[in-house]
This record gives sequence, C-alpha cells and structure tokens, in this order.
Amino acid sequence: MTTDPLLPFRKPNQGPRSEGITYQQLLDSDSRAVPEVLRWQSARELPPARVPIARYTSHEFHALEVEKLWKKVWQFACREEQIPEVGDHTLYQIADLELVIVRAAPNEIRAFRNTCLHRGRAIKDCDGRSQELRCPFHGWSWNLDGSLKTVPARWDFPHVNRGEYHLPEARVGTWGGYVFVNLDPDGVSLETWLGDLPKHFTRWPHEKKYIEAWVGKRMQCNWKVCQEAFMEAYHVILTHPQMLPGIGDCNSQYDAWDSFSRAITPNMTPSPHLGWQPSEQDQLDAMLTRDVDSEPQVRVPDGVTARQLMAQMARMQLKASVPGASDLTDAELNDSFYYTLFPNFHPWGAHNRITYRFRPDGNDPNSCLMEVFFLSAFRGKRPAPAKFHLLGPDQDWTNAPELGFLAKVFNQDTGNLFRVQAGLRAAAHSHVTLAGYQETKPRHFHALLEKFISA
Repeated sequence: MTTDPLLPFRKPNQGPRSEGITYQQLLDSDSRAVPEVLRWQSARELPPARVPIARYTSHEFHALEVEKLWKKVWQFACREEQIPEVGDHTLYQIADLELVIVRAAPNEIRAFRNTCLHRGRAIKDCDGRSQELRCPFHGWSWNLDGSLKTVPARWDFPHVNRGEYHLPEARVGTWGGYVFVNLDPDGVSLETWLGDLPKHFTRWPHEKKYIEAWVGKRMQCNWKVCQEAFMEAYHVILTHPQMLPGIGDCNSQYDAWDSFSRAITPNMTPSPHLGWQPSEQDQLDAMLTRDVDSEPQVRVPDGVTARQLMAQMARMQLKASVPGASDLTDAELNDSFYYTLFPNFHPWGAHNRITYRFRPDGNDPNSCLMEVFFLSAFRGKRPAPAKFHLLGPDQDWTNAPELGFLAKVFNQDTGNLFRVQAGLRAAAHSHVTLAGYQETKPRHFHALLEKFISA
C-alpha cells in the first residue's frame, strides 16, 4: 500500500483534512457555554480550484472588473463615525471611480459622483464639512441632497434645467456602523446582499465600536493577490513559523454562505505540522513572545492551559469596555474569526479589532491599497475616529506604531506578495491552483467573481 506524500494528514473515511482536533471538538472543552454562531457550519460544493493567471495581471481583466464588478456590487466605503454631523463628507475611490459621501441630514447619508456637471472638475478634494457641495473651479454648487443650488452668471446658462442637473447618485446602505455604496441602481438591496452576515455579529456589534487606528499601504501586487493572503491559514507553516506551537493552522474551520465566507483558526493549541508536542508554556510564548531571545512575559500556572490563561487575561482587559466580558468564551477570546463579504470587505468576529479592505490602486492591476482598521469597544461618548495613515510601497508596517506587535506580523504576511505578482507575470503556466478545503475562501470568492464577470 502506497501513501500519497501530498496528503500526510488524511484520515480514513474522513476526507482531506488535518489529523489534528477539529474546531468543533475544541469547542467542547470550552470553560463557558459556546454561542450558537460558533457551532454553525456551511460546507459548499465549489467550482474547480483553478484560476486563470490573467485575472491577476491583465489590464483587460481589470477593465472588465471595473465594469462588471465595481460598478455593480455593494462595497464598504466608510464608517458612520467618520461623517457624524450634517455636512460632513468623505471621499471613496475604487479604480478610477470616485464618490463623495456626505451626511445630508441627521439620519441620511448620500453618495454622489465626485464630478462637477459643468466642466468635470472634482467637487471635493478631501474630507471635511460644508453645507453645500461647491466646485472650486467656477463655483457651481449643489445642496447636500444633490439638487442644483447655484450657477454663477445663471443668465448665461438658459439651457441648464435645474431638475436635469441633480448630481448622479449611488445607492447607500448601512450595517454595523459601516457605510456601503452601490453604483448599480437595479441591483439587490444591501440587506439581501448581506444575507445572514448580521446574525453572525449579533453578539459582537461593530456599531458599538470606533476607529482606533486606520493604516493603509500601497502594495505592489494585484488586490486579489493581497486579500487572498489573508483568507486562509495554509500560509502559516512557512510565513509565521514562530507561531506554530500556539496556532492550530490546519485545524481551521472554513465555511461559505451566499455572499460571504468565514475562517476560524484556533489559537493556544498546537499546529499538527509540528513533529513534537509543545508545552502549555511553549504555546503561550509562541503567541505572546515577539522576540526569539526575550524572556516569557507570562508564566502558565500548574493545572491551567495556555488557552484558559489567555482567555482570562483577555476578560480582565475587556471588562472596562465590554459589558458581559466575564461570560465570553475561551474561543471568542483566543481564536481568529475572519469573514469576507464579497468582494473586498473583511471584518473579524468576536472581540478581535481587525477589519481589512483591499482595493485596486487606480487602474494598475499590479498595484493595490491594503487597509487595516482597528475597531475598538468603548463606553460613554464615542471617541473621535483615527485619521488615515498611508504608508508607501517601500515603507515598513512598523512605521505605523499604532499597529503594535501586529506590524511585524503584517510584514511577514505581505513580504511575499510583490514576488507573487512578479512570478505571475513571468509564469509559463496559465492557472493558479487552490486547495480543496484550506483555500475555501479564495475558491468561494472566485466563484462569485465569475458570476459577476459572466453576467
């Protein structure tokens, strides 16, 4: 009997999955009652796992994405707390499209094409607050509801009908404190597009958080290359080897629903890739000790697991800002719950602060903008949101100290990506190949992308 060297973790009658503990089995040992959302599972039959390389490198495919995807789909544009007062506005760009998003009334947000209907100049150049939308070139202005307000030398424009010069508008919807826009007047509602995603976050409401940090970096790779690096734990074994004693990388659970997918990676549990059994202290050190030669920051007491200790420390830390923190499970306080709402919105579940967004950088398929939002809980008055900190392609993530120790992790995550893009451009083969299970999320993404591109 021969053994397939490419499937070292296959168990008889179990299919192609790791030999380690399943995530559901890990939940059975939790010190608290596990919420239903962590018990939900959704395995999907997905299309074959081959993706044409041209989707990552081709200018023609990028143009197709602009027309078939970005002009048709709901996409996260800003947070509500970024435009709290009437007249507050912010800009949102995707490829060569730009919208000005404005709070038109206390409970009304609108999004308009950022283009003057006179000679085409961008109406707004930056975020701010004003009681009208006035073009800096010749002074044409619009009310906050998009209706034409004033035209200097109005006598010279008898052919301009006020009713026909309303600013072209995108649809707007909100959920969880996020503002979404859609340029397609005929598409489904945001509520329909979100599907059951809000149910997943009932226990962890993002509308009760604020932007503690917001860092972006221009990456020298396609936006899909970049976001796919954050959709799976398959990369951990070589990209984050220092974490292996304390991260169950290939024990992760992957699920896919209609418009969104989820990965759950267990922490404070060892990787099945290891050839040895780490102690509880080894597991804790792998996740807490950032420098190889430094002493452990915390000692694991006898009779306590690293997973239990880490959860208890997190409960104490969250007690001041999160009601009911003492009832949060070990899983919620240890594990990584990373969702993707198609096409490019990545909110994390439980009380992890991360939300990602990935966008094309203009019309260059070889460049993109990666953004990291840290959303934190608060009590009392909502703190002002952090300003955007943009890093250049040659700047290190550690140039953003507000990211803390995760800056070094992001360096590991993104260090390969410009070479991935270079490799794709130089490739002699025609497709990339995705795993059947561990790359469920990228496969789900490409299945949805194909539906939009083929529509």
